[in-house]
Amino acid sequence: MIQITLPDGSQREFPGPVTVAEVAASIGAGLAKAALAGKVDGKVVDTSFQMTANSALSIITAKDADGLEVIRHSTAHLLAYAVKELFPDAQVTIGPVIENGFFYDFSYKRPFTPDDLTAIEKKMTELANKDEPVVRRVLPRDEAVAYFKSLGEHYKAEIIGSIPSNEDVSLYREGKFEDLCRGPHVPSTGKLKHFKLMKLAGAYWRGDHKNEMLQRIYGTAWATKDDLQQHLTMLEEAEKRDHRKLGRELDLFHIDEYAPGTVFWHPKGWTLWQGVEQYMRHVYQDNGYQEVKGPQLLDKSLWEKTGHWDKYRENMFITESEKRDYALKPMNCPGHILIFKQGIKSYRDLPLRFGEFGNCHRNEPSGGLHGIMRVRGFTQDDGHIFCTEEQIQEEVKAFTTLLQKVYKDFGFTNIIYKLSTRPEKRIGTEESWDRAEKALADGLRASGCDFEYLPGEGAFYGPKIEYTLKDALGRPWQCGTIQVDPNLPERLDAEYVGEDGARHRPVMLHRAIVGSLERFIGILIEESAGALPAWLAPVQIAVLNITDAQAEYCKTVAKTLQNQGFRVKLDLRNEKITLKIREHSMQKLPYLLVIGDKEMAAGAVAVRARGGQDLGAMSLEAFVQKISADIASKS
Repeated sequence: MIQITLPDGSQREFPGPVTVAEVAASIGAGLAKAALAGKVDGKVVDTSFQMTANSALSIITAKDADGLEVIRHSTAHLLAYAVKELFPDAQVTIGPVIENGFFYDFSYKRPFTPDDLTAIEKKMTELANKDEPVVRRVLPRDEAVAYFKSLGEHYKAEIIGSIPSNEDVSLYREGKFEDLCRGPHVPSTGKLKHFKLMKLAGAYWRGDHKNEMLQRIYGTAWATKDDLQQHLTMLEEAEKRDHRKLGRELDLFHIDEYAPGTVFWHPKGWTLWQGVEQYMRHVYQDNGYQEVKGPQLLDKSLWEKTGHWDKYRENMFITESEKRDYALKPMNCPGHILIFKQGIKSYRDLPLRFGEFGNCHRNEPSGGLHGIMRVRGFTQDDGHIFCTEEQIQEEVKAFTTLLQKVYKDFGFTNIIYKLSTRPEKRIGTEESWDRAEKALADGLRASGCDFEYLPGEGAFYGPKIEYTLKDALGRPWQCGTIQVDPNLPERLDAEYVGEDGARHRPVMLHRAIVGSLERFIGILIEESAGALPAWLAPVQIAVLNITDAQAEYCKTVAKTLQNQGFRVKLDLRNEKITLKIREHSMQKLPYLLVIGDKEMAAGAVAVRARGGQDLGAMSLEAFVQKISADIASKS
């Protein structure tokens, strides 16, 4: 007898080997119909998987996260099936699941078009409606290579050829189409109902620019029609909020072909930048950080000592002068250690906190650049804390509490905390890793944070915490981090004099709150849809006259506000007031002050808040109190 234990602890017995589908059917017809896969002793498998010994089993349906993964994986195969039906000469390569969907790469003699995408999606629906069974079989590696070569699928043959010769490979067939895959997959194509193809892109075979450029088709798939529609609605909203689009419309910045991957900040955009930077500068000053500034160019020998020259050189911009090689710094850490090493440091100096708005350059591939979110030249709110091992926990607690306040001021309260622990390849003793990981975990707990572990995801030199914020659309953005690093102080020979009079190595904590200022500003633009809060808005107030008769009074109002530190736009154009209101409203200004004869006679202003809200007439002093309260509260 075989005993199957279900999630509720109940058990079912079967006289011999039994499949996941058979167990589901024994529970009920509804579950049998809904079953997409199973989880046997913690491993996700096909419903056709046969259990030959006592096992723990969960039936996976579309309601489960694993079920959604199976749906997306299977829909990627459905996409490849449809492409082969419509374009028999196309070769299939790889098609993995990604966040919120999947993609598949193809080699074809001409570029696919948007019309092709429509036809492929239609064909996918036809094939899904056939409800063809998805069947798994296993072949020896060499036999599988020969099989795909016979089909003219040379990319698949190359993939299989890279597998050890003594291994078998699994194939999945649906109708006329068969593909290499580990699985698992849905039992039949009829389970795939709610999907949409999203876009076309290019991708090099195996990610190497020396190889052929393939055509990538992206798609999304969901468990229900409502889930799909909700996702598409979110994407529509995200498109409206795209920082590149808003950057143009609000005249904040542009990216130019003469300097790919770097940003040209326009006056209003630079005002926004300065608002973020000056805020973070006060964060430094109020929390024990000393601001420093290091050089952009550093000698090759320094990068060799740190290890970056061997491991990171292809991402560095390199130049030469007087037969010496230099690199534009891709990070600020080595410079901060060189500053730390100037003069003798004592244990009484620790923790020593350096902060820098460090301008860094990284030679990112052109295909990975994305507006101001992914650039080659960027500035970080970079900080490094030199401390003892015993001080790590308290520094982590203080940093986490500070980060929470900063994010709240910028409007983010939903934060995800993740602790990345020791990877397989690492330096240091097990004891030192134990202490470092415990210090980070205890620091998070002391700050009242629930967190998850990411086993094996730490750097080779030490564990780290990642702080991920969620925006108004629920999208995650990993910005903040704090990392334990005993490695760089060792490599660059940083020391302090301990209480015992001997020399000791400090621990270095790498920390950032907003990370890249460019990227963070892009996040802010998309979070607010360009309607930035009054304290950050490049222009806070527009003063508008109705006729020329109010021009001098408008100038006086604007000057009074400017003298009090507000950012004001004076608009005295000879245009209809409705036009001026509409134009400035489209620029998403927090406040418009409209002045006609009545307001001028009363020494007042008519106030319109963003969103078309008419606040009526009030004295200038009352308006100043209102906007000052908005700015102070960062609302």
